[in-house]
Amino acid sequence: MPATVVIGAQWGDEGKGKVANLLARDADVVVRYQGGNNAGHTIVIGDEKFALSLVPSGVIYPSVTPVIGNGCVVDPGVLLEEMATLRSRGVDPDHLRLSGNAHLIMPYHRKLDAVKERYLGRNQIGTTRKGIGPAYTDKYSRQGIRVQDLFDPGIFRDKLEDALREKNQILSRVYNTLPMDIEPILDEYAGYAEALAPHVTDASLLVWTAIREGQNVVFEGAQGTLLDVDHGTYPFVTSSNPTSGGALTGTGVGPRDIDAVLGIAKAYITRVGTGPFPTELDDEIGARMVEIGGEFGTVTGRRRRCGWLDMVALRYAVRVGGITELAIMKLDVLSGFPTVRIATAYEDGGERFDDFPRQQRVLYRCTPVYEDHEGWEEDISGARSMDDLPKAARSYLERIEELAGVPVTMVSVGPDREATFLPA
Repeated sequence: MPATVVIGAQWGDEGKGKVANLLARDADVVVRYQGGNNAGHTIVIGDEKFALSLVPSGVIYPSVTPVIGNGCVVDPGVLLEEMATLRSRGVDPDHLRLSGNAHLIMPYHRKLDAVKERYLGRNQIGTTRKGIGPAYTDKYSRQGIRVQDLFDPGIFRDKLEDALREKNQILSRVYNTLPMDIEPILDEYAGYAEALAPHVTDASLLVWTAIREGQNVVFEGAQGTLLDVDHGTYPFVTSSNPTSGGALTGTGVGPRDIDAVLGIAKAYITRVGTGPFPTELDDEIGARMVEIGGEFGTVTGRRRRCGWLDMVALRYAVRVGGITELAIMKLDVLSGFPTVRIATAYEDGGERFDDFPRQQRVLYRCTPVYEDHEGWEEDISGARSMDDLPKAARSYLERIEELAGVPVTMVSVGPDREATFLPA
């Protein structure tokens, strides 16, 4: 497909980076459209493992133009450090392009993020404390500083002075924290401007032109549908729109430019941090999923909560994301379970919910309605086609297709990219 959006269909950590990297082999442009360095993805190529947080996965291919779109918030120090790490491992990131309209994460954003979480105590959201939320807050209150502002020292100073006038009062009077000085920030970001200048461009025009010329473009999201600030389990969400709509606003292209939306989902489901989780397994089965699946965050190292596959949530992701096809990841983790379960509905107070409930309190109280399916004992990590899978595993995938209403067009049975195959 000339233009494909890759989105997470759960609470993030589904394996989007791996899929985007697979698609990037045949792509001309790979564009990251939202989020910041709070979201990481791991790419495994042979014995090499690349953990990326900002740079799009297509960076490893010299023929691909990796783009960071305007919908992202960018910590320039983190971006340059990641680029330096790639260079040290033989990957040249000089072809990376950065939207001049992307907003910058500033030192006061990180500080505010950290002190606010501490202030909230047990009611904290569970952010990564990297300044993502405060940066988006400034963006939507029209107080943000954009990448393009780095290249006009006068404008940059004026905006920074205005920002610090407010932020320092909040830091000192609300959170009893020392205010921040302007001069060290000016010096630091002047250095970033020089280093980033060769990469800054009109990303919207670049992507639009590529599509018009018939090039293959992959839109790579971070996090997942259930963490979408508008459509997720608010307030336990991220600060941007990981759904396919975010790909449009986050890059500056229109809906008619998108040909397919590929939703990524694990064969079970996980989430990091606090918030409701109807199918969570707080038992030895959940612990086994964590151990076998290596369920720890790429960026934070936090242990992920695990549960059986939730089709109420997945159908919701298909609906709000306009998902046209699914990739089912980590099917191999379920090997050895005598029974695998799928939640097909919720029940709460005698009411059945086949669709994602309108009121979030239901998600905290509901009881999942499960279908039990025969498990499989075989190690399927060596499977490279549907014919290599045991009958029970094939039946499980077929049932996911039936319940989701869209086809499963990709299956993964291991971390290496060769362990991902097309069912057909």
